[in-house]
Amino acid sequence: MENTIKTNWVIDPMHSEIGFKVKHLMITNVKGAFKEFNALVSTTGEDFSTSEISIQINPSSVDTGVADRDTHLKSPDFFDVENFKEITFTAGRLTKTGGDNFTLQGDLTIKGITRPVALEAEFSGMMTDPWGNKKAGFLVTGKINRKDWGLNWNAALETGGVLVSEEVRINCEVELVRQS
Repeated sequence: MENTIKTNWVIDPMHSEIGFKVKHLMITNVKGAFKEFNALVSTTGEDFSTSEISIQINPSSVDTGVADRDTHLKSPDFFDVENFKEITFTAGRLTKTGGDNFTLQGDLTIKGITRPVALEAEFSGMMTDPWGNKKAGFLVTGKINRKDWGLNWNAALETGGVLVSEEVRINCEVELVRQS
């Protein structure tokens, strides 16, 4: 008999990171992360290919390690955190592509603009911690064009090129905890 019992998982913020990197001056990468986020993943049993995924990120929690840059990222030039309090991702489909690899398709909303995205997800495994909590790990990566969400600010360089790349690389390490 097929298992149809819904299992809920939440993100473990102490062992997860929602990160990104963007080319600066077209030669180096600036890395950053969001420090406040939560997620609910609902599966049939422990089958993640049946997942319903909902992630909420607080854009005002952006942290690149440079306070002035973080302030600029929070401004209307980028995330406009005064008017847009949340970034969301809702997954519509998780498709196995081979081994422990999946394509994660869903809708990403930034600054009130929702667009479909496809990310790569690698299942890292499942383990029970010393306190009896069932955990599952994923590495989620992908690329988006920030201008698709109205993150348009930039500056042209005298030598050609731009100060900040349009391409944003997403890199998330996610540890989920099964709920009882």
